[in-house]
Amino acid sequence: MVDPELIASADLFSELDAAYLEPIAAASQIKELRRGDVLFLEGDEPEDLFIVLEGRISIANRSPDGRESVFALMEETDLFGEMGLFGPQVRSASARALEPSTVVIVPFAPITELYTEHPELLWRVVDMLVGRLRATNAALEDSVFLDVTGRTAKRLLELAGDKSEFELPITQEELAGMVGASRERVNKAIASFIKLGWLQQVERTYKITDLEQLQIRAR
Repeated sequence: MVDPELIASADLFSELDAAYLEPIAAASQIKELRRGDVLFLEGDEPEDLFIVLEGRISIANRSPDGRESVFALMEETDLFGEMGLFGPQVRSASARALEPSTVVIVPFAPITELYTEHPELLWRVVDMLVGRLRATNAALEDSVFLDVTGRTAKRLLELAGDKSEFELPITQEELAGMVGASRERVNKAIASFIKLGWLQQVERTYKITDLEQLQIRAR
């Protein structure tokens, strides 16, 4: 049995009473992942959702010619794979570990049973789905209103979080997938930031030297 507190680490379950959490925790399991391990592929039949305990998981689509578009990074306490709870459908994207990671695998069955018996709890699901929709709208706005250089600046700031110096947790190819451009164009944007004195780079380590200008370019 998984510790119920691990289930409660995800926002969707954070306010549930212990009596509600225990059946979910009893049916769940913890899975260790190596970099590159795939949790599910686009088109798979969904049976579980996932909570990240450690590491990073990319949520991505792949084009017919093999290009990957990473539209979300899941980190500690993030929950993903929940869409299959709401009607028969296949996975709309793939999930892959970007680094050694640990996730909780939570089967749909006890969650569906909980919401059937206590439909008032579905408001937490509504909150989560609204957040997903807002994130999708923001990504769409970026693709319309920001050029590749602006999107690159924004993604670097997101990956940095509140740190001025950080190690890129993904490859250049994966960063390009997040930006939605070719690796060459993303590298060109990064080179321009370095030339302007906004950013320093030593291999995979980046240091933001002019946060204000990078933030302005990301708008």
